[in-house]
Amino acid sequence: MPRPLPIADLDLIIESIRQKGGTARLEEISAQMGKPVPIRTLQRWLKALAEANRVEVIGRGPATVYRIPAITAPIAANAIDEEASIPLSISGAEVLNYVRRPVGARQPVAYDRSFLDRYEPNRTMYLSESVRKHLKGMGNTGELERPAGTYGREVLNRLLIDLSWSSSRLEGNTYDRLDTVRLIERGERAEGKDVQEARMILNHKAAIEMLVTNIATVGFDSYTILNLHGLLSEDLLIDPRASGRLRERPVDIGGSSYKPPGLPQVIEELFREVLHKAGEIEDPFEQSFFALVHIPYLQPFDDVNKRVSRLTANIPLLKRNFCPLTFLGVPQQSYISGLLGIYEMTRVELLADVFIWAYERSAREYLAVRQSLSAADPLRLRYQQQIHDLVGRLVREAPADPLAALHEEATRLIAAPDRAAFMEHVTDDLKRLHEGVLARYSVRPSEFEAWRKQQPQQRATP
Repeated sequence: MPRPLPIADLDLIIESIRQKGGTARLEEISAQMGKPVPIRTLQRWLKALAEANRVEVIGRGPATVYRIPAITAPIAANAIDEEASIPLSISGAEVLNYVRRPVGARQPVAYDRSFLDRYEPNRTMYLSESVRKHLKGMGNTGELERPAGTYGREVLNRLLIDLSWSSSRLEGNTYDRLDTVRLIERGERAEGKDVQEARMILNHKAAIEMLVTNIATVGFDSYTILNLHGLLSEDLLIDPRASGRLRERPVDIGGSSYKPPGLPQVIEELFREVLHKAGEIEDPFEQSFFALVHIPYLQPFDDVNKRVSRLTANIPLLKRNFCPLTFLGVPQQSYISGLLGIYEMTRVELLADVFIWAYERSAREYLAVRQSLSAADPLRLRYQQQIHDLVGRLVREAPADPLAALHEEATRLIAAPDRAAFMEHVTDDLKRLHEGVLARYSVRPSEFEAWRKQQPQQRATP
């Protein structure tokens, strides 16, 4: 008669796979079990779990991985994107079932410092190796070896709209995508909308431009994150002095039983520890997800914490020239439920499900953008930086004879066969210049205004 399977050990295997982000190799499961189990025995137990549909077996031989099966569930009946559904791991569904309870039925909890203390950069991993490998493949732009921020600069115009709109939408902003395009590209506010909604989107635009323009120097440091908050929160806080500063008062989180830390000294200490650990993480996707988890969990600012975390999550991706994470189509309630799992359970699985789905969607969108870029004028792609630099210089210096200045610089910079086309691109960019693209040319709004005022005079000059 066959020996009965040990239920507790089978549950321990499931938990071991969960701890690795829902997907794990045999040796990872063995190490995570916390007690010695012969490999043959572990393989027999995994086979039983697979037959019971509690584990999926992917691959063969040494490449075999074991995954907790996903269940597809629309987790936001009242989400803005009604058609969106996110595949949930069993662990993610467990978190969702808890946070769906009425807030009064959920256990009140305070900040758990051990959640941060337990995390050891490059040893602890919220995302499994297979998930990180999958996301790297999805987000590969073909420019991973180029200087930091190369890809981000190429798609900046699209990124300004997508990330500003999607991140604002997750905060309840009612601008649609077309409204956002008109606001960012032409400065036109949507009729009937609150002025604060326009301010939120324009703050995103400024913060994204800051990241992309300075991507070689920004990072997980106080200066970057405080200034990111300063840009995102401008004119949006009850106390304007709190913009770009760490929180000095207790806060509550609506709809949650979680209470963040309240003492300023503790907040500052934890903030620096979060940034230190984030900076030590080598994998860009683990680093990105860590920011999405620990910045909102700490709530280091009076408000605008989630917005800061979403843009911070893009820093490692932009630095390495991966596709950005735009949150396109992410249902608001799905995202909030994932955060509630962090706040009230210190469990990352549901937010990880949302993160994976969101990145896959973003990557598909931006690979399509990449294909359109590759079909663009090859000369413009070859000389893009020189075009941007020269347009910026002509605006800032506003020479009395811009055509002569353009010809002189083109002669100095560009070989004769490409010179005429290069000058045409610079001239076209100057004609199309507006506030929504100034960051591309490193031009400040004041410089643009001064240059624009001179244009009628220059056109009138024979």
